[in-house]
This record gives sequence, C-alpha cells and structure tokens, in this order.
Amino acid sequence: MSKISGAEILVKSLCEEGVEVIFGYPGGVLLSLADKLYAEKSIRFILTRHEQGAVHAADGYARATGKVGVCLATSGPGATNLVTGIATANMDSVPMVAITGQVRSSLIGNDAFQEADIIGITRSITKHNYLVKDVKDLPRIVKEAFFIASTGRPGPVLIDLPVDVTLQQDEFKYPRTVDIRGYKPTYGGHIGQIKKIARAIEQKKKPLLYVGGGAIISGAAAEIVELSHKADIPVTMTFMGLGAFPADDPLSLGMLGMHGTAYANMAVQEADLIIAIGARFDDRVTGRIDTFAPNATIAHIDIDPTSVSKNVRVDIPVIGDAKTIIKELAAEVNKKDHIEWHRTIAKWKKEYPLKYKDDDQVHPQYVIETICDAVKDKDAVICSEVGQHQMWTAQFFKFAKPRTWISSGGLGTMGFGFPAAMGAKVGRPEAIVIDIAGDGSIQMNIQELATVVMERIPVKIFILNNGYLGMVRQWQELFYSRRYAFTPLSKEGATQCPDFVKLAESYGAKGIRVTDKSKVREAIDTALKEEGTVVVDFVISREENVFPMVPAGESIDKMIHGLA
Repeated sequence: MSKISGAEILVKSLCEEGVEVIFGYPGGVLLSLADKLYAEKSIRFILTRHEQGAVHAADGYARATGKVGVCLATSGPGATNLVTGIATANMDSVPMVAITGQVRSSLIGNDAFQEADIIGITRSITKHNYLVKDVKDLPRIVKEAFFIASTGRPGPVLIDLPVDVTLQQDEFKYPRTVDIRGYKPTYGGHIGQIKKIARAIEQKKKPLLYVGGGAIISGAAAEIVELSHKADIPVTMTFMGLGAFPADDPLSLGMLGMHGTAYANMAVQEADLIIAIGARFDDRVTGRIDTFAPNATIAHIDIDPTSVSKNVRVDIPVIGDAKTIIKELAAEVNKKDHIEWHRTIAKWKKEYPLKYKDDDQVHPQYVIETICDAVKDKDAVICSEVGQHQMWTAQFFKFAKPRTWISSGGLGTMGFGFPAAMGAKVGRPEAIVIDIAGDGSIQMNIQELATVVMERIPVKIFILNNGYLGMVRQWQELFYSRRYAFTPLSKEGATQCPDFVKLAESYGAKGIRVTDKSKVREAIDTALKEEGTVVVDFVISREENVFPMVPAGESIDKMIHGLA
C-alpha cells in the first residue's frame, strides 16, 4: 500500500465519515489540506467571511439535519475565532467536529507566528479535543472525534493539526470500530425506574411533561405525543425543546420559564408530578430554585448522568436515551385521564393568554404570527438571533415538528442566527429557511451576506428593527428608570444606520423595508417567492417589550404581565 500525506489522510477520513460539507476559512498552515480538499469533489467547501460564521453554520447544519457539522480554521486567530461558536454548540449539545491548523510541532509553546494554545483554550467548552502528534494516529482520532461528537449527549470535538503532520507520509487504513475506555454511553433505561414513573402517573392528579432539547436530539417527538395522549398529560417545553410537541395540540402549554406562558409556569408550580425529558433545569426555567415546583415529585430522563440532580432534587432518575425510555414508559403506563387538572389549566389559559396591542402599528408579535401563517404546512426551518425577537418567536411561532427551530439557547450568542440559517439551508436545501433577527444581533455576522450570495444559499432574513439592543433596553426600562445606557442603535426619527435595504443590495441580495402593517404579509410572500437571499427590514415600535417576564431571582409564578 502506497503512502500518502497527512492532509490526504484527513480528507479520506472525512469521506469515510460521510462528510458532505465543510464551512471554513483557510490559512498558511492549512495550504496542503486546502489543496487536497480542493481536489476532493465529494466534499463541498463553503468559504465563509469570518470563522465565527463558519462554526455557527456548522452548528445550524447539525441542528437541522442531525448529522455532525464540520468547520475548519487556521491557527492562532483563526482558531480563536471559533471559540464562541464551539461554546455555543457545547451548551446546546450540538454534534460538531472543529478542525484547526496549528504551527509546526517543534514550534508549539514558543510563541510562534499565529500560534495559540487552542487545546487549552477549548478544554472546558468541548466534549473532547485532540492535538495530533503523529500522522499514524490521524485516522483513529478522526474516527473517535465523530463518534464522541454524535453519541451520548452530543457535543463539539476539536482536532488541532500541526502543519508538519499534514505533510508527514503514511499508509491509509481507516478503523471500522471505536473502543474508548471510560466512554460507554448508556442508552437503555432501568426498567424498575421506568415502572416507578408509570405508577406515579397513575397515582398523581396533576402530572406534567417538561420537555427539553434532548428530546429532539434523541428523536423522541412521536413517543412523547403517544405518552401524552395515552396518559392525558399536558406538555410544556423549554426554549430548546420547542417543536418536540405540536404547539397546536390541546395538551400543549407552550414554553415555560422567564418568558414562558403564564399557564405553563403556573402548571409547574401546581403540579404534583413533573417528568423532565432531556432538560437540564437551567436558571431561566427554574427561576428561584428553592421555590421551583414545590408540590411535585420529579422524575428526570436524561442520557447525561451529570445533568441529573445537578440543579434540582430528582426523586426518580432514569439514565438513557429519551426515545427508548419514553417508548417503554408509554407501553408500561395504563390509559388515564386528568379532567380536573385540565379544567384548571383551561381556566389559566383563558385568564392569561399571550397578547399584544391590536392597532395600526407594526408589532413584532404580529410579524411573527404572519410569518407562521405564511409557511404553515410548508417545510420550513426558523432560525433566530438572540434578544427580544428570539423570545417573541418562541412565544408566537407555532412550532409543530422537531428540528424546525434553531437558536442559541444556553449561551445566548448574538450573531448566531444568520450563519446558522446558512448551514441549515445547506443541510436541508428543499426547506424554506428563515432567520428572524434583531437589528443589533444581525450586524454581528452580517458579512455572511457575501457567502450566501456567492454560494447561492437562498436564506430569508426578517429583521425586527427597533433601533435598540432591545432586550437590554427592556431591563433598563423596567429596573433602571428608563436610563438607556449604551443600548440605542439609532436615534428617534434619524436616518437608519445601517440602511439594511441598501446593505443587502450592496451584497447582491434583495432588500425590502416595511413600515406599514398592511404591507407585512405582502413583503413576507415576496421574500418567500424570491429565488435568492432577501432581507426584509420591519421597522417596529421602539419600546416594545416581551411579556410575560419573570424578574431575575423570582419564582417562576411571579410574572410581570402586560401589553408590550
């Protein structure tokens, strides 16, 4: 068998893993690898305009498809520009392999040109990382990296590749199996614990399913619907869990937490049994931890044992894959109804609906509802940036299926949505892919307009433009006497900066501005019909708020209500 270079070994290894696309930005230490990728026609390389765009695009690709996303960056600043995106993927359990170039092995630790200790920098934000020291280890490392990234609780894995390793020669033999000592994820749940949950469902009067992003990762949506209907249990979802249960199902309570529905939060506080599925009880859900679900027996189903009893006490833990466990639980539980519990919830829904002003203004909630109506019954993926627009989307868009909602949950990364939408569109080219953005967040990676135009990736960008860093401004209004310190992005009545229509056109995309409520649906339909990328700038009222809202440190039933 003839010998080939480390660069070619890496490319062949990626082909063995079925990699179809890499998002990245080249550099000096990657020249040999770039040359081999250029010759490999089965892998599409998408040149982003910033490394953060590449890592978020790989993230969006992974969330939309369930496959491992792959990104590539050069050494030093190229690698460090991936850090925010790696941390984003780590918080939200996204399968990703990030490949970074590195200086020559003999120069590591000598402050060489464009050297950074990316292994040390990313150790706390990756599931695992590797510094390749010998070309002979490269096939095994790639095999392990994809296995680790995609199994158990998924997450990002980084491979740091010194330039001399890409030039070393060796025979190529790709391993067929992986055996990593100490890494054996548990998939099947303990049947005794599953039976305990089943008996609790039959005994309790106010049960609640609390569904997180892990349910989507495991593909458990159909099983959750079956369990909910059979046992007559209402369902609330975390921000990351939206789409795991149809929003229009009568048993759906929508999202819970800081900006969740009032009736979901009240149900949590009143429930006598909470079954958490692939959720981690983060602070935005629990609020004041010592008052969270005071009356409930808590069961927790999760593949990650470190997440169980981490933030709240758990009475019935079940470690394993949510899809497998929920299927067994649904088979084990007897058919039941909870009529009085549903009557109580129906009363709360009537008293505390999600609402906003109904007037002639362009209200963001109205825009979200109109987008939802425009793509109803279509294959659509909704991405978002981070801020008020993100919460309005979570509240007012009726997600019916998993992997149709892509947003940065745990880290709250501004600038995420647009490149993530780009990755989602590459992964699911037949779907309509929309990024709902704020005028602040969209500017953090707006340079990727060049990428989507040049690469013909027709995403639709709908900006809710209020001229502020809106979520921070809302807190300043409510808790800092309306002192808007460093949050205005434009002045009342002043010329917009930037002019998003002209900016879109400068990149070769189509730009539309909407200032009239009667033109909202027309603009959305026009954008969806357009073949290429479209930016629609919806100029909304400047001091719109997200309600309900749980103030920091309060119990989740202590909500601020009101019209926006």
